[in-house]
This record gives sequence, structure tokens and C-alpha cells, in this order.
Amino acid sequence: MSWEPRSPGGDFEDPFVKILKEFQKFLKQRAPGPIFKGWKIILLLLVVGFFLWKGFYIVAPDEQGVVLRFGKMVRTTAPGPHLKIPMIEEVLLPKITKLHRIEIGFRTRGSSSQRIPVEALMVTGDENIVAVEMIVQFRIKNAQEFLFNVADIGATIKKSAEASIRQVVGQTDIDEALTVGKAQIQLEAQTALQNILDEYEAGVQITAIQLQDVNPPDDVAAAFKDVASAKEDKEKLINESHGYRNDIIPKAKGEAAQMVNEAQAYSESRVRRAEGEADRFLKTLKEYKQSEDIIRKRIFIETMEEVMSKVDKVIIDDAVAGKVLPYLPLDRGVLGKGLKQGAK
Repeated sequence: MSWEPRSPGGDFEDPFVKILKEFQKFLKQRAPGPIFKGWKIILLLLVVGFFLWKGFYIVAPDEQGVVLRFGKMVRTTAPGPHLKIPMIEEVLLPKITKLHRIEIGFRTRGSSSQRIPVEALMVTGDENIVAVEMIVQFRIKNAQEFLFNVADIGATIKKSAEASIRQVVGQTDIDEALTVGKAQIQLEAQTALQNILDEYEAGVQITAIQLQDVNPPDDVAAAFKDVASAKEDKEKLINESHGYRNDIIPKAKGEAAQMVNEAQAYSESRVRRAEGEADRFLKTLKEYKQSEDIIRKRIFIETMEEVMSKVDKVIIDDAVAGKVLPYLPLDRGVLGKGLKQGAK
């Protein structure tokens, strides 16, 4: 239903002025004498005062005036002062900016709440039962539709919201409904509810659907808790194993890379050393071919230097060669050891 708010003054002035003119005409016809002219003015002032007293009204900033004439809507009025025809017109003042709230699945009783099982219990997509408690928030977006198109707007919103949430939950698994799927359920239920109310032309804008609580029924809550704990333990073990894997695999890869690098370094070192020794041998061979005796003697001396530097040496003079040689290794402490044994 499409409609445009009419001017606050245009529809009001015509009948009001018409009534005043008819009343003035009546007075002229009934009292033509000059004596009655003063009473005409008094009566006219009384009528005008009555109309102002009974016809004046104010629309608050959060309201919209809906004027009814003999029960039929004739115009809407914006916030501010306005006039109506007394006893002929009636003004309704719905609060169009107020945020209204409907509870489904529970009722608030002071500081506590009570679950309403007939509203809360519903079946999930995997054929489990879950208890859903939610709040529907809405405001008026079209005062005419809100007041006249639906007989009981509160009950209509409540029943439509129940149908919407049951439809969405009926397509959702219980694990998702109890854990990570709540935000998606809220969004889909809000969209479905808004579509229903738009078909009814209810003049309502759904601002939010908030899931207060989503739990398994009390009779099976303990079993669900055990299942949830087992799943948490499973996830914990999986995460721990992943953590161990993520720790040990990089470490093993690092050690393997280190061993490969060390092996490559050792291989390169051995190759370079072998190449150096081969180069040295070739150079020595070249010199050896040029003067074999000198090179042979130098190699012998170098070899003896290398060998003799690692062993104990005893030098014998040629004068005593071939004779019995008294040998006393003083550097090994033999003398001191013999004296100690003699003292004992």
C-alpha cells in the first residue's frame, strides 16, 4: 500500500472553515437585529475557543500523528502543534522511533528469567532438539500500515519470528547451532522475518534478532556436556600433536641441513687438500727430476724432522759406538723412583 503524508494544514482548514461559515450564516439568519450582533460575536468566540481547546494537539519528536475522521484515516502530521475537528476527528500518536522488544523462548521476571519450553524447543537439521531463547527488536517504519493492516501486530511478529527461527534452525546442525553458527542463524532469521512482515505490509522494520541462549534441553544437557568435553579433549590432543610436529620437523630439517652442509664443507676441504698435495707432489717431482740426489736428501731430512719430532731421542757419539752404553733416563724420573724403593 503506497501513500504520501498529506499537508498538516490543507485537509484541516477546509472542513473547519466550512463549519465556521455555516455557523455564521445560521446566526445571521436567526438574529438579524442589531441588538443581537454582540451575542453573535460572543457565541463565535465561544465556538472558536471550544474548537481550539478540544482540537489542539502536539506531536512529539518521536511520534507521528495519524488523524482519523469517523474512523477513517485522512492524513498524517509531523512533530509539532496541530489542530483537529473536535468530536469528528481522532488522533493516534504511534512512537515511530522507539525500539520495541519481544521475547521468544523465555520471559523476564524482574532480575531473573523463565524459559518457555513450548516456544524454545525446536528441531535442528540433524534431528536433534535444542532450546533457543531470543529477543526480537523492531521499530515502526510506516504508521498507517502498522495501525491498520494487522489486527494484533505483537502476536503477528511473535508468531512470524518463531516460524523464521524454526526454519533456520531446522537447516542447521546442532554442533553449529551451539557453537560458531549463532551469528549466521541470527542474520538468516532476521531476513526471513522481515520478508514475512513485508508480505503482510505490517509497517515494521526488524532491527535485530539476538540469540540469548542456545542449549540442549535440560534432560540431555549432561550427555551433551560429556560429548562437548570429549570433543575438546580431541581437539586439544590434535593441537598438541600438530604443535609437536611443527616443532620437531623444522628442527630435524635444520639438523639435516646442517649435516649436509658440514659434509659438503668436509668434502670440499678434503678435495682442496688432495689437490694441494697433488700439486705439491707434481712440483716436487719436477724438481726431483732436475736434481735427484739433492731432492732425495731433502725429502729424507724433512721426513726425519716430521717423524723424530714426535718421539724421544738418544744421541750417541761415534766414539762409543759398538760398546756397552750406560743409559740413565733422568727425564723420566727413574732415579728418584729407585731411591724411594731403596728407602723402603
